[in-house]
Amino acid sequence: MTGPDPKDPELIRKMAADPDMQAAGQSFFLHSFHYRYSYNFRWLGRPVIQYPQDLIAMQEIIWQVRPDIIVETGVAHGGSLVYYASLLELLKGPGRVIGVDVEIRPHNRQSIEAHPMAHRIQLIEGSSIHSNTVERVRALCPGGAKTLVVLDSNHTHDHVLAELEMYSPLVTRGSYLVVFDTVVEHMDKSFFPDRPWGPGDNPMTAVQEFLKSSDRFEVDQEIHRKLVITVAPSGYLRCVKD
Repeated sequence: MTGPDPKDPELIRKMAADPDMQAAGQSFFLHSFHYRYSYNFRWLGRPVIQYPQDLIAMQEIIWQVRPDIIVETGVAHGGSLVYYASLLELLKGPGRVIGVDVEIRPHNRQSIEAHPMAHRIQLIEGSSIHSNTVERVRALCPGGAKTLVVLDSNHTHDHVLAELEMYSPLVTRGSYLVVFDTVVEHMDKSFFPDRPWGPGDNPMTAVQEFLKSSDRFEVDQEIHRKLVITVAPSGYLRCVKD
């Protein structure tokens, strides 16, 4: 039997409305970004490349949803795949993680496939928005399976919008479609000198356009309010319709 939820919604609301708190969070984020802060952490030996706050948010979502399948675009070193797989392992169900990337480097593939969580992970190499890749993912997501989708690959508006349109049908009611790095919209272009994305062309602009034509999803504002520090403001989308 569980006790009362210690979370205080009123305190969270006040914190979210506190300009000094929000400024402090933004200041920390921008300063830490210069030091590649998200690269400081590993999960069970693999670089996870996420802020700890967002990892905790994903843990809460996965515990709540208890998905059968988690699809993530963007593999990198595989730390987030291992993280999700380990949470599914704790849930003791049949849950699996599907990782999609245009290029999975051999040393990363070898490390992921040799990991103790590998039995819950399937890798698909190919562009996340190529029709063949999407069909391969869909084939692994049978009807009725509770599916959660995480988008964290190419961060340009057009690419993320295409991912939203292609992968959102997989997400089941009550689950989430999580779009990382929406924070790019609030950052200066100088932070991304060698990247094609920046303010006005990023995951947040894609989310905003996507939501204009989809009534299946809504932004879970509570997550952003309580995190303060996150790479995904307005990027945690809850599926509210079948």
